[in-house]
Amino acid sequence: MDGKPSACYAFDPLMQRKAPAKINLSLAIKGKRPDGFHELESLMVPLTLADTLSLEKAPGLTFACSDPSLPCDDSNLVVRAARRFFETLKAAPSIHIHLEKAIPHGAGLGGGSSDAANTLLALNELFAAPLSPETIHALAAELGSDVPFFLAGGAAFCRGRGEIVEPVVFSQKIPLLLIKPAFGVPTPWAYSRWKDSREIPEVPYGPQSFSWGTLVNDLERPVFEKHLFLPTLKRWLLRQPETAGALMSGSGSTSFAVLREETGGPALQARVKEEFGDVWTCLCQTETKFPG
Repeated sequence: MDGKPSACYAFDPLMQRKAPAKINLSLAIKGKRPDGFHELESLMVPLTLADTLSLEKAPGLTFACSDPSLPCDDSNLVVRAARRFFETLKAAPSIHIHLEKAIPHGAGLGGGSSDAANTLLALNELFAAPLSPETIHALAAELGSDVPFFLAGGAAFCRGRGEIVEPVVFSQKIPLLLIKPAFGVPTPWAYSRWKDSREIPEVPYGPQSFSWGTLVNDLERPVFEKHLFLPTLKRWLLRQPETAGALMSGSGSTSFAVLREETGGPALQARVKEEFGDVWTCLCQTETKFPG
């Protein structure tokens, strides 16, 4: 990297952009592709929970993050996105980016992918849109399977390995409680175990139907086999009076409860803490469009 990143870097941002989390309301795996990825179909929706990107034109490329556990080098998706933007533009990097994290990483909430996608969008806006939407989409697909979703502007049905994005109308603001244990789940690992995984007896894996769609996630099977905390949590959530449905998001480790009423969220959140101890929780809603 150019320059020395610092989590304490202070500046007046020229631009700020929200990078929302997502959940997978449905995730079906159709099989393994010749390129090694898995063919999937997933309905993804953005959340009110979001990271914040602040960008300022500056010499070189520097990056800082509020979460000291995240790398600030070229392994970070924000840095990789910024480098690819300037490489595609055939221009020397000239940006400082600060990332304020609210979305936990390794959570199945798409935080890193959202940060990367919104870095591309913010840079293109800041530098007067030199790259076409098609080029931005190609860069996003290169960076990761979930990254193109965050260019869609709202809910979308994603196919292929995730890079085929079909925006859909999703007007519901569903109240949610997100719960993430201390551990994360590597996405490649979850997909690699899918084919040979088995269901745990008495754990509900079947579809949960609502007026707005169906909750189901094929990756619960392999992840639940390894991390028994997660099926225990799901079964517990489904027994609670405030909960209309419960599911693991993406490859985990975050699970979410669909609340019957938004007002019931704080009581359920408190009981989760009492029952399961050291877990991250967040009350939020689905978004009808991205808070860009």
